[in-house]
This record gives sequence, structure tokens and C-alpha cells, in this order.
Amino acid sequence: MIRIDIITLFPDMFKGPFDMSMLWKARDRGLVTIEFWDLREYGLGPRRTVDDTPYGGGDGMVLKPEPMVAAIEAAKQVNPGAPVVALTPTGRVYDQALAREFAKLPGLILLAGHYEGFDERIMTYVDDQLSIGDYVLTGGELPAMIIADSVARLIPGVLGGENSAHDESFTTNLLEYPQYTRPVEFRGEAVPEILQSGNHASIAKWRHDKSVEKTKAVRPDKLEAD
Repeated sequence: MIRIDIITLFPDMFKGPFDMSMLWKARDRGLVTIEFWDLREYGLGPRRTVDDTPYGGGDGMVLKPEPMVAAIEAAKQVNPGAPVVALTPTGRVYDQALAREFAKLPGLILLAGHYEGFDERIMTYVDDQLSIGDYVLTGGELPAMIIADSVARLIPGVLGGENSAHDESFTTNLLEYPQYTRPVEFRGEAVPEILQSGNHASIAKWRHDKSVEKTKAVRPDKLEAD
């Protein structure tokens, strides 16, 4: 089981994705707990201010340290020992290896950035900074959803099948092999005969060869990483 706390200005954004499909089942079964902390509740003054203009000039607003640190400290009270992860384009790139590391933890605290980002002093209270890719989004809510989903599905019992989370892309440096289901033939394209043979050794070799072939064509950098 893992508890994931998400600090965000827009907790309502998570209602659809987290209330359906596998994440809903995982939460319903008590395998994953996901809680939201509305950053606005920690805002300053009557307007609950959470941001301000950047020192040195420039466009946009920067998230203030006082509200974010207060929210982090509140989350750590109920999720002690959980690493605090700031979601920002300047962080290291998130991947499946990190998802596996996080899935072994009892807890995780995710900070959804917004506007022009975090006041740098917030990073004193952060254990890691992560990006989901080399592009910029309007906020950290979508990255938080992606990380929560990728971690939750690795928790035993969430996907159902014992090997479901292991026999897929990025578990190794190879992309996943092609998959087929019924019917045997669809519009002139048939399921490869070897997959219908029942010969598990031959099927395993075919799948490995196809994974290598696909990786060479689509992500040759993954092979070079070996």
C-alpha cells in the first residue's frame, strides 16, 4: 500500500481521472490512498495569496514560500518519511525506473507547480525535482496525475494479473512486443501463427525479437543505454 499526497491549487482537476478505472479500484480496495491539499487554504491574508511578482522583473507570478512550506509540513504530519517531490520543467526526467522506486515506498508527497514556478527557497524542503518531459505545461496537475497513475499500477494487486506490470514497455530497455486478441483474422490481417501454436518457448523468443525490432525502429537510444 502507498499513500500519495498532492499539494495543488486545483484539487478538482483530479476528480475525473482518479475516480475512474484502475485508480478508482485501487483506492476502493485500500491499496492506494490519494489525498489532496488545497494550497489556497494556506494562502496569506484575506485573499489567501499564494503567489507574487518575481524579484528582478519578468512576466508571470511565482509561488510564495510561506503557503507551500506550510502545506508541505501539514502533509508530512500525516505522511511522515515520504519524500517531497516538486514537479517542474527544470527537474530530472521521470521514467519507469523511478516509478518502480516510488512504488516500494509507503508514501509520496507531490507538489504541483504553477505560474512561473516555485520560489527557490521552497526547494530547501524538497527531496527531489522531477519533469515528465522536455516541454512546459500550464501546471503540475497533469504530471502529478501521471506519476500517481504510474506508481499506483505497480502496487501488487492493483492490475490483477501477477505479471501485468512487468511484461511491458520500459520494464527493461526494450519496448513491448505487439499484442493480439480475437478475432484470429481482421480485414485480411491475421494473428501470427506462432502466437496460436501454444509453444511457449517459441512465443517468448518471437516476443523478444519483436521487442528488439520495435525498439531499434522507434527508440534506438534505449538499446544504446544497454
